[in-house]
Amino acid sequence: MKSRHELSDRLTALVGQGVEAIETPALVVDLDAAQRNLQRMAEFVARHRVRLRPHAKMHKSAEFARLQLQAGAVGVCVQTVHEAEALAAGGVDDILITNEVLAPTKLHRVAALAHQLKARGGQLGIAVDSAEGIERLAQAMRLTNAAIDVYIEVDIGQGRCGVAPGDPTLQLARQLAERAPGLRYAGLHAYHGGAQHLRTGDERRAAIAEAARRLDDTRQLLASADLAPPRITGAGTGTFAHEAASGLWDEIQPGSYLFMDADYLKNAREPAQPAFEPALFVKSQVISASADRAVCDAGHKSHAIDSGLPLVHALPDQPALVFGNGGDEHGVLRPATPGGVLPALGDTVWLIPGHCDPTVNLHDALVVVRGGLADGRVEAVVPVDGRGAH
Repeated sequence: MKSRHELSDRLTALVGQGVEAIETPALVVDLDAAQRNLQRMAEFVARHRVRLRPHAKMHKSAEFARLQLQAGAVGVCVQTVHEAEALAAGGVDDILITNEVLAPTKLHRVAALAHQLKARGGQLGIAVDSAEGIERLAQAMRLTNAAIDVYIEVDIGQGRCGVAPGDPTLQLARQLAERAPGLRYAGLHAYHGGAQHLRTGDERRAAIAEAARRLDDTRQLLASADLAPPRITGAGTGTFAHEAASGLWDEIQPGSYLFMDADYLKNAREPAQPAFEPALFVKSQVISASADRAVCDAGHKSHAIDSGLPLVHALPDQPALVFGNGGDEHGVLRPATPGGVLPALGDTVWLIPGHCDPTVNLHDALVVVRGGLADGRVEAVVPVDGRGAH
């Protein structure tokens, strides 16, 4: 059995080789496509004068976070303490944990990371949605002389984390304002995850309009109590154009735009939103074939299926195929149209994962290719620094 170190050496040896050298199944990034996505987002935020804080829980990689910062992002978001630590270790200095943390051991790690980032001129932020969360965070921050940016998470429609809009948010803001200097009231975290994959533009527009109404009422209530939020942050790849246009959000947090996935590609695109393209693929190989199907070696161990099965990405002159569930190790490929052609034994098949975030979390590394999937070469092997559930 190969160790992680030996596996890393094998992957690193791919650098400079053609895509045909990549063993399957493997998670591959088309760097040219990813950089076009970066550029399109940079143009959007410049035009709309909003801050970009992309969600790095998608790629969990300090290297890709640095690319986003170079393209104009002000910092990144993460969802776990481990992701924050991993990206900080990779040189990222402005990080927002958009999640509630209550465990004392994790909060001690949060305090230590806040101290570390402050020492090198950076900043750590975190979300809270309860009085208990504020108190526990305040206790942990007594261990350091650093301050942490604290955002009150408001439930604007998703029904997951977040305090109710209106007076409950005001009460938390008052409590938070009294906890200075260790806790700095930084504003509101307002994210409507349930709106991201509504398929039509009208549906997404209506969902964010209602979310904005709740948010604006709360903002005005806070302002009347001399607690106007310094910043409102939120939004995802499916709706960020609407948050940016609302005039309420001054910072947006899309993450999937960099790689895209099959689920987001099913959304009807709106003219106000850039046309992002898929940049994340699972390279697979046909290992079995019969008259009515071909079988590739990329099953659920190589791609997440919580948002549906992957799409088959057909390169020029390749047949159009449909991916079917084959279990942990296999995918069953059939022609997209009756009488269509099947791939041959040994052929490469490129898959667009249904959901990029958990797919990345299944892999130790991203194989980065320049020059396209057909004729490109491996430019780098990038570790998934923040892989895991903690």
